Parts: sequence; structure tokens; C-alpha cells
Amino acid sequence: MALQIDTLAYTNRLRQLPPEHKLLFAIALLLITYCTSVSIQLVIAVWLSVWTVIYAEIPAFIYLRLLLIPIAFWLTSLPAFIISGVGVEHLAAVQADIWQGITWGNVYLYLSRHGIQQAGALAARAIASTACIYFIMLTVPFTELLDSLRRVGCPALLTELLLLMYRFIFVMLRTASEIWTAQQARGGYRTWRLWMKSLGLLVGQLLRRTLENYRQVSQALDSRGFTGDIRIWHSRRYKTSKRYSLEALFGCAVLVALTGWQYVVGV
Repeated sequence: MALQIDTLAYTNRLRQLPPEHKLLFAIALLLITYCTSVSIQLVIAVWLSVWTVIYAEIPAFIYLRLLLIPIAFWLTSLPAFIISGVGVEHLAAVQADIWQGITWGNVYLYLSRHGIQQAGALAARAIASTACIYFIMLTVPFTELLDSLRRVGCPALLTELLLLMYRFIFVMLRTASEIWTAQQARGGYRTWRLWMKSLGLLVGQLLRRTLENYRQVSQALDSRGFTGDIRIWHSRRYKTSKRYSLEALFGCAVLVALTGWQYVVGV
């Protein structure tokens, strides 16, 4: 999946847009997401999905698979939000908050109306925020993201560490896949005992090969006169789209206006 995301970031239809524009657009929507209501958060999620799936032509099934990740985390926290309990003698105090419930011994378990509202608000904010992050991940290559960070004054040490970590993620995934395939070909996961043994060997080999690859990278950098600054060449051949820029500015302005109107009405 990580390799696929990196490939899509280089081949999507919004690839030629300046990365700074896409970053500002996603960051602006992310800030609006944390200041607005559930209905506008859902609008942001749908609007960014249109940008990602239709404008950038990211396959819909890949985008939906990625959205299932925050939804799965939300589902694991759902019981803690909506299920509450109270002693039978204190039942009258929470009567307004009860949607459905059952008595279990001296405890009354019920579905909380307030908890359901909180869970819904959390789901809307999580999906909208994740849509902002996915828009950056799927339309801006990581090297261009680092180049943009450098242009705004981000320390070079931080961007270089991010670049090395990003590279070693792919190295680790490829190595783990190769070892896993070799172990499966030899029947290393037929039983629970073999499964645990093979998994331990995989982790050990993965650590050893990752350290070996790190040593090779260090030697390669030293042999090329590395002075502590990793430079990446960019052509900077980007094309600004008036249509996309106007839509982004107009949409953000409308969302900000709706958010302000909701605050005024709420007051």
C-alpha cells in the first residue's frame, strides 16, 4: 500500500499543480475542520473526496480502503462513547440521557444520547481531517513536500531525517516481503509453533538487513563527499490552474462564512 501511495502521488492528474498551493489548500481546510460543526465537516470530507477521486483521478477503491483505517479506529472507541452504566437507585438522574437500556443486577446499562452525539461528532471530524491528510499524501510526492518545507524555513536536519526515514520504510517493507515469501515457500507458517518461530526469525533478519543497508548508505554518502546536507533536484515545472485556484478560494471562503454564521446563530 505504501508503494502504491507513492506511485499515485507521482502520477495523479494534479501532479503539475504547485505543491505549495495544494498544501495551503489542505491546511486551510484542516483548520476549518477543527473550528466548525459536524455538517460542515461532512461537506469538507465530501468536497475533498471529489478533489482526490475525480480531479486527481485516484482510484476510488484505494481511497475508500484508506478511509477505512480511521473508521476502524473510530469503531473500536465507539462502545466507550455510547455505553454507560448507573446504579438502579440513581436511574432518575440520567433518565433524559437514556436512549435504550437494560437492567443487569444492580446496574442499569444504557445507550447514551449524549455519547451518540459525541461519537458522531468525532467520526465527522476524524473523516474530514483524514481526508485533508490523504489529499496531501496522494497528490504531493514526499520529496516535493520536503522541498516545500525547506522553502518555508524548516531546519535542514529535520527534512533530511524525514527523507532517510521515508526511504528506509520502503527498504524495510521490501525486505520483510522477501523474507515472508521465502518462509512461506518453506512451510514456515504451517503450525502455531512454526508461525511464532518464523516470525521471530523474520524480525531478527529484518533488523540485521536494515542495519546493513544503513551502513551501505552511509558509506555511499561518504564516498560521494557528503557534507551533512542532502540536496534533491527539482525541475519546478509546475502549472498554475486558474480554475482550481478559484474553486479552492471560493469554496474556502464559503466554508469560513458558514462557520462564522453558525457561531453567530449559536450565540
